[in-house]
Amino acid sequence: MKGLIKKTIKSPAPAKNKLQPTIIPRDEHTISRKMIHPNALKVLYRLHQAGYEAYLVGGCVRDLLLGRKPKDFDVATNARPEEIRGLFKNCRLIGKRFRLAHILFGRDIIEVATFRTHHENANEDHGKTHQGMIIRDNVYGSLEDDVMRRDFSINALYYNIADFSLVDYTQGMQDIKHNVLRMIGDPAKRFHEDPVRLIRAVRFSAKLNSCITPEMEEHLIKSSYLLQHVSPARLFQEILKFFQEGAALKTVELLRKYHLFEHLFPQTGALLHKMEYQNLIHFALENTDQRIKENKPISPAFLFSALLWPPLWEAFLLFEQQHLPAYPAFEKAIQSVLSAQCKQLAITRQLQISVREICLLQYRFTHRRGKQPYRLILHPRFRAAYDLMQLRAQAGEPIEELAHWWSQFYESTHEQREKMLRTVKQSSLHKKQRTKKSYPHKEKS
Repeated sequence: MKGLIKKTIKSPAPAKNKLQPTIIPRDEHTISRKMIHPNALKVLYRLHQAGYEAYLVGGCVRDLLLGRKPKDFDVATNARPEEIRGLFKNCRLIGKRFRLAHILFGRDIIEVATFRTHHENANEDHGKTHQGMIIRDNVYGSLEDDVMRRDFSINALYYNIADFSLVDYTQGMQDIKHNVLRMIGDPAKRFHEDPVRLIRAVRFSAKLNSCITPEMEEHLIKSSYLLQHVSPARLFQEILKFFQEGAALKTVELLRKYHLFEHLFPQTGALLHKMEYQNLIHFALENTDQRIKENKPISPAFLFSALLWPPLWEAFLLFEQQHLPAYPAFEKAIQSVLSAQCKQLAITRQLQISVREICLLQYRFTHRRGKQPYRLILHPRFRAAYDLMQLRAQAGEPIEELAHWWSQFYESTHEQREKMLRTVKQSSLHKKQRTKKSYPHKEKS
């Protein structure tokens, strides 16, 4: 943060009932046009040249000030969506709840939003429910209005393409400097307006390693029940975001601290008093964060499989106690857990299929005779399933021998594999029973 602010800038005396911003000139902040994506600059300049206000805003401004590389560059303007479309042939208008313009440059998208105003006096007909939750957000306003409807001060800095200054209405620059996450306005009210802010608060705190202000922290737990009013589709998208930011472990720890996790993964949350399940999720998230740091791809299917493994295994044991054969019991457990989870998060159909395959392979790994192991190694979900099995063993599940055998088989030559299979065949003849705490080790005949 050294060099972020060169000197303190005094804002003009505020007029009655009107906020006055701090204007930070170009020579007193660290953002250069060289740091901004060329396509974002094209959009900013065209809007400005057409006589509209044009600002870079939100997370991209925050990340540039922090020396991070932004994933997206968002633009805010006083031009209406239809006016934006008139300026750009490569424009597509999207959204009903929140009308946006997407400017397409091949695979790149620059998102442009018209300034919105607050909903202080809005009724249901103007975009709010009786509980205060915003359901439509197309009431346009000024730059000042737009600032006050944003969630956190660090996300409310505006880079003005007209003179390359930063416009700061909420002391966001100071909060970035001091690593503070502060809600704009009354936290209780803002969480009611959009309960997804509960998750966003935790996600930003974990991602930026920021301190949540006491006022906001007080309402995180009190307002956790509001997540039940959010659509499963929106919650699913928020979960995918924190998987991909390199702070998934810290995020889940904070979600648990503020009693938000059980509203997202209720089946799993009810079982985390068991240390082996805590360990499994800890290792899976830790592994994911490490892969992000190494610029390696991550698998949401693997993560969902790990997060849903505790209730899946408990359901399997329950169905076995009801005298269902092992394989049907396992399939039924997968189906019941996924079905219940999708009521909280709208997991896509394709992702559900992948999770099902990864979990089903945990059962199939116990079948180590004949050509079965060779077929499993060729399965498209083998690597994710193999990693999950290794983490289960590391977390304390009694499957060390099974995990070690598969590690050896995976890394061995064909001749060594054939020898291993002959050994399994002989030893399996003496294994008559299975324990209730581990997978069935009875081999297929």
